[in-house]
Amino acid sequence: MNLRAPAILLAARAQGETGAIARLMTAEHGLVAAYVAGGRGRQMRAVMVPGNRVAMDLAVRSANQLPFARLELEHSRAALMTEPLPAAAIQWVCGLTAAALPERYAAPTLYAALDALLEAIAVAPSARGWVSGLVAYETMVLSELGYGPARPDPATDFEGLLAALARLEPLLANSLLAGRKSDVMAARKLLTERLRRIT
Repeated sequence: MNLRAPAILLAARAQGETGAIARLMTAEHGLVAAYVAGGRGRQMRAVMVPGNRVAMDLAVRSANQLPFARLELEHSRAALMTEPLPAAAIQWVCGLTAAALPERYAAPTLYAALDALLEAIAVAPSARGWVSGLVAYETMVLSELGYGPARPDPATDFEGLLAALARLEPLLANSLLAGRKSDVMAARKLLTERLRRIT
């Protein structure tokens, strides 16, 4: 089976000398894990950044073999990784998505919401412009997987949004990301600490 689709790169880890295993989110095919030849090489360094939107060509040779992917950069968010607060936000939302969603679970609404949140993080002049989107996205992920409220808190001021994030934390830590996925919460802790510093 061959598949071409836009995707958001969520995570990549080293595999072999120069390859990488990437986890990608697509609208129609959900979460996909694939081997990217040369994924740690110089030419792919700018592509293999969490939050980047890519064009993914996926080749599946057999059901029990990891697919192979070729990735082309469509929209880079790599420059944000040099800024502590946006970098922490991107690492968290990508980590949350990669850890929470089952493979091949199609969630086009979540894909669109994640892409919109990443774009808001990129263009907003400060976190005050995207933290409401973060609350909404966490709520959507919890609701989609049966763990939380259908709608985010109605708070609009920054302090109220931080309080909403605090209320979502137990649902994320103790339900959605409990057990072997709990280490993902370290990225959220870093993000919320940085958000509190700007109040």
